[in-house]
Amino acid sequence: MNTATLPVSLLQDSNTSIIINQSWFIPIDILLLTCLFLAILMSLLFFFIVLTDKTCHTVPLILVAHSCFASFLLTIILFWATIITFHNDLKQIYYQDLFCIFRGYMTYVTFFGLYYSYLLQSIYSYITVIYPTRLFWRSIKIQFFLIILIWIFAFIFACPVIVTNEIKYLIDDQVCQMPFHLSIVAIYNIVYIYIIPISGIMFIYLKLIRYVREMNKRVTLVNTLLRAQRELKMVYRIVILISILLIVSVPYTIFVFMGFFILTPKYSFRIALTFAEASLVFVMIALFKFTEPVRTSIMKRIRQRSHVVTPTMT
Repeated sequence: MNTATLPVSLLQDSNTSIIINQSWFIPIDILLLTCLFLAILMSLLFFFIVLTDKTCHTVPLILVAHSCFASFLLTIILFWATIITFHNDLKQIYYQDLFCIFRGYMTYVTFFGLYYSYLLQSIYSYITVIYPTRLFWRSIKIQFFLIILIWIFAFIFACPVIVTNEIKYLIDDQVCQMPFHLSIVAIYNIVYIYIIPISGIMFIYLKLIRYVREMNKRVTLVNTLLRAQRELKMVYRIVILISILLIVSVPYTIFVFMGFFILTPKYSFRIALTFAEASLVFVMIALFKFTEPVRTSIMKRIRQRSHVVTPTMT
């Protein structure tokens, strides 16, 4: 049979191998869309509480809201990509749409923004404990400046994947991403997106643990010790959030390093993204659990509503 007569949906680029639409594609797509939609709703609820409750208008809460914003943007990009994947799987259409490369680029941008937002929170906690008198570096203006700087660097540092044409349309996975293989850009992405911020956060966490232990050994004002313990707890919670992302995304990490040496299995990106996208729901749940002012505000609103409804029913 002449390959020129085959439909585009049965061809993999110029390869003549037939692409089979696996039975698990559609259920997984629906599951991911559900998870991502829930993560989007939780992000919007978090923003609403922070914006409307004056007790949440503090610099630490603004930094937490920034991390939530980064997670929200990442979720939107992945939700958009998953909708396209679901549509293509459903219709068995295999083509690279107009914004495919852009979505791949924005994935790297938003991951950068998310991890460095956690690093910014950790640095703020470190300065609060180690240099409590340097109020200038803890001011809201400086924090907003650093937030803007993070996003400027996010867009700049993600440019190599575009300039080198590393982002490809992976027809089996119905997504535009950089294939799992050994390259300078792949190593570059691992270093600047993951290793640098995570190493910085762990360094700060260990430094704060050591500092608080030393404070316990000497005479220290109770307020100073409590402040140090509070900030240490904040960084500890950031470590947990990152751990959720990393643990649930273990398949992605395995395929990345596997790609350095051998060809990864078919549908490796589908499998990796399934775990990575599902982790965003758990991150948002943990964020609500760890952010006490937001949780308190929600409970207060629920109690107020119950007080209003109860007299009406009686």
